[in-house]
Amino acid sequence: MTTRFLYLFDPLCGWCYGASGAIATLAAQPGVAVEPLPTGLFAGAGARTLDRGMATHILTSDRAIAAATGATFGDAYCARITDGGDVRLDSGPATLALTAVARTAPDRELALLGLIQRARYHDGQDIADTGVLADLLHAAGLERAAVALVADAPALHAATRQRLDRAGSILRAHGLRGVPALLRIDRDTLTPIDTNQLYRDPLSLLAA
Repeated sequence: MTTRFLYLFDPLCGWCYGASGAIATLAAQPGVAVEPLPTGLFAGAGARTLDRGMATHILTSDRAIAAATGATFGDAYCARITDGGDVRLDSGPATLALTAVARTAPDRELALLGLIQRARYHDGQDIADTGVLADLLHAAGLERAAVALVADAPALHAATRQRLDRAGSILRAHGLRGVPALLRIDRDTLTPIDTNQLYRDPLSLLAA
């Protein structure tokens, strides 16, 4: 019997990056399936340009994330946030890339999320840049997804909107205020899980 989870996240959410190791550990267990679902927290109207106040907030949060989860933030990323400049906080392109993978190689979506997060938080790359994302897809052997992302077809945007709408409905239905959010799937029932439990000991969720 497969134990199933639904994982709600945003590629630009620092706490989601902090949870990435625990999510990967959980998903790697035999008989476990983790379905990723982006929420669009920093997409569309949620996108913004990095200013000094936001940069300070992000760096402060990153220190808390590192202390709580053991996640590491690369020097190139920290320099990019500190320098600011024309940095755009927009998870829309990365969310489109993830949807392209969900449509062409769904079993690879969680792995791609990890690659996107590493590109940003370790290597300091701009994951709001479609070219950067296409390169990541090509390097991962996800050629069909790369073609779909670059083509920017209306169908990809429509599919992405459906996923974001679904995520929003789930967040509202369960009174969840943000991401990361993990829910256990039991047939048609979704049960939210305390995120702190995910950070502390993800394997304990299998014994619950």
